[in-house]
This record gives sequence, structure tokens and C-alpha cells, in this order.
Amino acid sequence: MNIIFVGKRHGQSRVVAVGPVLGLTIVALVVTLLASAIGLGYVLATATAPANDDMVPAFVVAQWQQHLAEQQRELDAVRLTTSQQVDALTLRLGEMQGRLLRLDALGQRFVESGVVTSEEFDFEQPAAVGGPDEGMPGESLATPELSAVIAELESRIAGREQQLRLLDSLLSRKRLEDQRFVAGRPVTWGWLSSPYGYRTDPFTGRRTWHGGVDLAGKEGSDIIAVAAGVVTVAEDRGGYGNLIEVDHGNGLVTRYAHCKSLKAKVGDIVQKGQVIALMGSTGRSTGPHVHFEVLRNGRTENPEHYIRRASR
Repeated sequence: MNIIFVGKRHGQSRVVAVGPVLGLTIVALVVTLLASAIGLGYVLATATAPANDDMVPAFVVAQWQQHLAEQQRELDAVRLTTSQQVDALTLRLGEMQGRLLRLDALGQRFVESGVVTSEEFDFEQPAAVGGPDEGMPGESLATPELSAVIAELESRIAGREQQLRLLDSLLSRKRLEDQRFVAGRPVTWGWLSSPYGYRTDPFTGRRTWHGGVDLAGKEGSDIIAVAAGVVTVAEDRGGYGNLIEVDHGNGLVTRYAHCKSLKAKVGDIVQKGQVIALMGSTGRSTGPHVHFEVLRNGRTENPEHYIRRASR
């Protein structure tokens, strides 16, 4: 191997002969120097390069942190508002459930009273609804829309409540009128033994006025009120024997005389069909019977007209 050295003066050159071993040693030394220079340059470049965090300015990071904090506060406020709205809607739904329970109870009273049939209205089952599938996905209601739906439902429930209360009031009035309606026989078993009007007195044989009807039966059998009312007389009154009077209002009074014993006292409120006395033969009587009178504004009327009445 020959190594040529070129001088700066006049382009002179000098040739040096180098052996193979020395030549390889020189080449290896040159390669080692180049590799060391490259490695040292990479290390110096890495050491002097700025860190990744230093590449983003600190004020930009602070702005993003502030923006994220504001968004978190807004999210917390939305969550709180949503929770309050859900609580308010839950409270309104609870109130509506209570009102619906009252409506169901009132409707059940109508069923039990026979105003409506249980086959027509079953208040223990939800209303039957349905319709074809349109194939379109449904949409969820937003909070304002849900509030509007609940408000409309509340308004409809309030209207139904008013209507049912009015119907219940009319039904109660009708039941009261039915109770106060004087009709039927004052005994559960017996027969007419003396009519209303003039008759031959069983004690004197003379023609005398009989202001009621006599219904004979078994001693101790029930005497019942022919209509609801208030007991105004319950006493032993001379020829009437043990007497009980019931005031039904509107000037209408019924009398039950010759009772063996009285089962009601003055001031009692009696219902239609209630047992108020037992049949006997007290006072001016020839045997067990009840003397039954109907008085309107203090004047007697023929009880047979009321006995033959068809109950409402």
C-alpha cells in the first residue's frame, strides 16, 4: 500500500510505502475517530435540546386548566339542576298517584253501589290501550315536555275528580232520598187485620174513625222502619200502648203502636228496614198486632197507599 502526501507548495507530492498491517491499523483508527465524533455530536445535540414540556408555553397550559375547571363547574350545575327537576317530577308523580288511588276508591264505591257494573269498569286493572306499530323509533321526552305532559294529566285528573265528587254527591242524595222514601210494610210477616177509615170499634161496637191500619202477626216478631228518619217518640202512650214515632222530614211521620218492646230511643237515627220494636198487644188492643199510621203535617193519610208503593 502506498500513501501519497501532497504538499501546498508547487503541488509537490511524496509517496510513502506502507505495509498491509500498518495500513489496516491506520484505516481502523480513522473509522474509530469518525464514529466517536458522530456519537459525541448526538450526545451534545440531545443534551442541548429543550424538553417536551418546555415546548408548550406555561400560560397556554394554565388557560386550558382554567377552561376545564369552568366546564366541570357547568357540568356540576347541570347535574344539580337535573337532580332537582327529577325530584320535583317525582314529587308530582307521587301526588298524582295518591289522587288516582282516591279516584279508584271512589270508582269502586260506584261499582259496589250498582251505579256502574264491574264488567264495564274494573278499577283494579289498568285501562286497556293499544295501536299498530308504525315502525318508527320513539322519541324520549325532554324535561320541559315531560313537565307539560304531567301538567296536562294533572288538569284532567282534577276535572275527573270534580265530576266524580259531583256524581258521588248526587248518588248520596239519591240514596238518602231512597232511604227517606216511605214505602213497604212495617212488619216482615203479618196480615192486614183492620183497614184505614171508619170501622166498628172492637170494644164498643160503635162506628168510629180508625186513623191507621192494623197488621196482625206473631207476638215478638220484628217491627221495622219503612223509611230512614229520626226517632222523636218512644214511650207508653195510653191506648197506643208502647209507641214509637219516626220523623222522615218534609212533614212526614210514621207511628208504630201496641209494641211489646221498643228497640230504639228518642234521638236515634234509624235506617230503612231497621228493627225498631217487637210486635205486642200493649194499650187498647185485642191481640198481637202493630197499629201503623202515616201522618203528613200532623194529618193522617191512608197507610195502604205507602204499603203498596214500589220502592225506588
